[in-house]
Amino acid sequence: QVQLVESGGGLVQPGRSLRLSCAAFGFTLDYYALGWFRQAPGKEREGVSAISGTDGETYYSDSVKGRFTISRDNAKNTFYLEMNSLKSEDTGVYYCAVKLFPYDSFPPLVHEYNTWGQGTQVTVSS
Repeated sequence: QVQLVESGGGLVQPGRSLRLSCAAFGFTLDYYALGWFRQAPGKEREGVSAISGTDGETYYSDSVKGRFTISRDNAKNTFYLEMNSLKSEDTGVYYCAVKLFPYDSFPPLVHEYNTWGQGTQVTVSS
C-alpha cells in the first residue's frame, strides 16, 4: 500500500500564510523527487514547486517564487509547502506528488509523477 495524505488546506485571507503537509505511507520518501501542484478552476494542473531527491535542488514557478518554500523531513516521512504572502491567484486545489522513478527534472511535470495525494483546497479570499 502506497499513499500520500495531504493536510493543511483551508480558507485564508490575502497576505496570510499557510503550510501544507504531505505524509507518505507504505514507502519511504528518501531519494525521491517531491512535488507540489495546483489546479485552479478552468486551468490545467500546474507544477508550482519541487525538490530533488538526489541533491536537494528546489524549483519554484514564477508565480510563487519568493513566497513559497518546499521542504522535506525524511525522519517524519513527510514534506511540506510553506506558502507566504498568499494572493487570490493562489486559490486552487493543491496536490502533493512523488516521482518514484530515478529521474529528476525541473519544472515538475504531471506525467512524470507517479503517486499523488488526494488534493486539498486552498482558498485565498478577503
